[in-house]
Amino acid sequence: MQSSPGSSVLSQHAPKITARDVSVFYGEKQALFDVNLDVLERQVTALIGPSGCGKSTFLRTFNRMNDVIEGCRVVGKLALDGEDLYGPEVDVVKLRARVGMVFQKPNPFPKSIYENVAYGLRIHGLTETRSETDDRVEWALRKAGLWEEVNDRLVEPGTGLSGGQQQRLCIARAIAVSPEVILMDEPCSALDPIATAKIEDLIDELRENFTIVIVTHNMQQAARVSQRTAFFHLGILVEEGETDTIFTNPRDERTQDYITGRFG
Repeated sequence: MQSSPGSSVLSQHAPKITARDVSVFYGEKQALFDVNLDVLERQVTALIGPSGCGKSTFLRTFNRMNDVIEGCRVVGKLALDGEDLYGPEVDVVKLRARVGMVFQKPNPFPKSIYENVAYGLRIHGLTETRSETDDRVEWALRKAGLWEEVNDRLVEPGTGLSGGQQQRLCIARAIAVSPEVILMDEPCSALDPIATAKIEDLIDELRENFTIVIVTHNMQQAARVSQRTAFFHLGILVEEGETDTIFTNPRDERTQDYITGRFG
C-alpha cells in the first residue's frame, strides 16, 4: 500500500511543540482563536498570513514572550516534548534558554562581539572556564556563518557590524546556549537580498540540529526555507501542512487567494 503524502516526514520527525485549542487575548480583544498545530522536530515551520493575522502572537506563545505584555492571556494547551509550557512549575528563564528567539530587527547588546555570544552562557552557568567559553563562542559563530568574518575582532562592538552580520550575531547568541527550538520573527525584513540569502542558507543548515519556527511575510522565503507551512487569517489557523502542498495545492480558498496575491 502506498503511503500518504507526508507520512514519511511525520514518521521521521516527531512533534516537538504541540498547540491544542490555543487562544490569545489582549484585554477584551481576542487575537487568536482555538489554534491546533504540531511543530515537528528538526523541521522549519513557516507561519504566513497578512499583517495582524496573529502569526507573531502565536510564535510568542512558545517561549512565553506574551507574559511581558500587560493584559495578555493565553488559554489552551501548549507543550514542549509533552511538558506543559504554562504549568506553575515552569521556570520561564530556563524555558527561554530551551526556546531561543531572533527578532525582526537585529538587536545586538552594546557589548563586544565575543560578549554578545558569551552572555547567555554566563547567565545560565553553562561554561565553567574561559577556554570552555571561548570554544562555545567560536562554535556558535561558526554555526552562524560569522566566524571567518569576525574572528580577528571579537573585542569590537557587535553594533559596529553590518545589518546582516548583526542578525547572524543574534543567531549565534541564540544558539550558543544550545536551545532545542529557535523562533524567528521576520528575521530578514530589515536586510538586503544578499544578507537575506545568507540567513536563509543558515536556516537550512541549522535545522539539522534545531527545530525552527519562522514568521515571514515573504512567501517566496517560506517556500524556500520551510518544510511545513501554516497559514493564518484573522486570528484563525486556516490550514497547515507540507510546504509544497500548501503552495501548490491548498485545500482552502482563502489560502489560495493569499498565495496568489488576491489579498494580503
